[in-house]
Amino acid sequence: MAEELYFLKTNPNIAKINLYNKLCREEENVKKFLENDVNVSLEIIKNKVKDSVENLSKEELSCIFNWFTNAYPSDTEEIKTQLFVHGIDLFYKIPKAESVKNFQELLKDYENYSKQNLDFITDAQNFNQFLVYGLFFTDIALKEKGNCTILSHYLKTDYPSLYAFAEEQFRSKNYDQNNDMELQHYFGELYDLTKFYKGSIIKLHTT
Repeated sequence: MAEELYFLKTNPNIAKINLYNKLCREEENVKKFLENDVNVSLEIIKNKVKDSVENLSKEELSCIFNWFTNAYPSDTEEIKTQLFVHGIDLFYKIPKAESVKNFQELLKDYENYSKQNLDFITDAQNFNQFLVYGLFFTDIALKEKGNCTILSHYLKTDYPSLYAFAEEQFRSKNYDQNNDMELQHYFGELYDLTKFYKGSIIKLHTT
């Protein structure tokens, strides 16, 4: 599997019925994607899903994700459909390794600034603040190259300290990447997809 970064929303009420039942029906298939004591691991996963799919660890959710993607290896839309039916909404992905690397680096900077951990699962409000930072940072990079963007211009007055931090980080990094427009596009689309969402955002990084 290529290096990609997936963004998920969940519906615990659907998952506790549909995903739980699927786990029970297809136990032997699921076990192929589990490590160590697979029987115990499966029971733990089933119990967590029955309570809330958001209780799953990164490793446990990755196993479920790999189980679904393996079932439909050449049909991305069917993977998304089946995950959605079972309470997991794969609503966005960043497909290129260089963009994933740059996204993760900006995320680390924002975590240090905000003193928050956005590594795996976080509420949408905190995640959206990071996206604003990403928009600011990539906007500054694009301006250095003579390009102009619109969205971050409107956000600047609402987040002056975040914009100042983005400027500071840009100067200190001697930033010189060739995919600023691509990154800006990812940040902008993610911002639009999450700005009114009130639940949790989950990130899965595959390599």
